[in-house]
Amino acid sequence: MPRGALRWRFSRSSGPGGQHVNTSDTKVELICNIDELDSDPDIEMRLASQLGSEVRITCSTERSQLANRRKAIEILAGKLDRANRQAKPRRPTKPSAAARRTRLEDKSRLSSLKTQRRWQPDE
Repeated sequence: MPRGALRWRFSRSSGPGGQHVNTSDTKVELICNIDELDSDPDIEMRLASQLGSEVRITCSTERSQLANRRKAIEILAGKLDRANRQAKPRRPTKPSAAARRTRLEDKSRLSSLKTQRRWQPDE
C-alpha cells in the first residue's frame, strides 16, 4: 500500500488512562484514499462503490498510540477485504414437485378450515 494513500491524525482521547489521557495524543484517525491505492482498476472501482473515495477509521480503545495505530490498520484491512469480496452469482432454483404439492395441500386445508368457521344459517 503506497504511503500517499494513508494519512494519520492524532488527538487526545477520553477513557481509561488517568492523567496520561489528558496529556497524550493517543486517539488515532486513519484516512485511506481509495483513488491512490496501487491495485487493479476493477478492485479500486469495487472498493470505491462500496466504501466511497475515502475511508476513515477512528480508534481510541487502547491506552497507547501505537496500539491504537495497529488496531486501526487491522480494522482498515478487514474493511478492504470485505469490500473486495465478490458476491457469488445467484443460481435460480425452482421448488421441487413435492414442495409444490405440499404447499397446495396446506392452502386447501387452511381454506377448508376457514370455510368451516364462517357463519352458516340454520336450515
